[in-house]
Amino acid sequence: MSELNIFLGPPGAGKGTQALKIASEFDLAHISTGDMLREHVSSATELGKIAKSLLDEGNLVPDELVIEMLLERLNNEDCKNGAILDGFPRTLPQAKSLESLDKEFPVAKVFVFEVNEDELIKRILLRGEMTGRSDDTEDSIKVRFEVYKKDTQPLVDFYNEKNLVNVIDAVGEVEDIYNSISRHFK
Repeated sequence: MSELNIFLGPPGAGKGTQALKIASEFDLAHISTGDMLREHVSSATELGKIAKSLLDEGNLVPDELVIEMLLERLNNEDCKNGAILDGFPRTLPQAKSLESLDKEFPVAKVFVFEVNEDELIKRILLRGEMTGRSDDTEDSIKVRFEVYKKDTQPLVDFYNEKNLVNVIDAVGEVEDIYNSISRHFK
């Protein structure tokens, strides 16, 4: 049985940075569902072909398909000690669908990264300058932050009822934030 650790937080909160550090330090798999989905599509796997046809039509990939990809990914050797889910679940229905994996892959901890909106805007605008991402504008950031709050608060409540939530103050030095997370893995 491999435990799952979920990293929740708005775009720019540092989830990916911290997930990579924690995964490396504690021999856990780092699973970004966005990366996983892109890998399936680019490799033209059966699941990837289904996802590509949906995406090409402008549709979202349904939760069931993402869960199927995730289950396949969790059965890889690098997940034997557990995994960090970075960016999944994003909605309450996704969290509930994740429960279907609970016997083999129970959720052990949920880390909620908290960052104020002004700090997020500053971080993402800087990231956009560095990477050239055209979608990293102040207006688009505010929209993404509102969507995150609307979709994710029910998730936080859901996992809070299960006593799994650890709130992380994600403002400060990367190493300090890492230390506040890593103490939950020792």
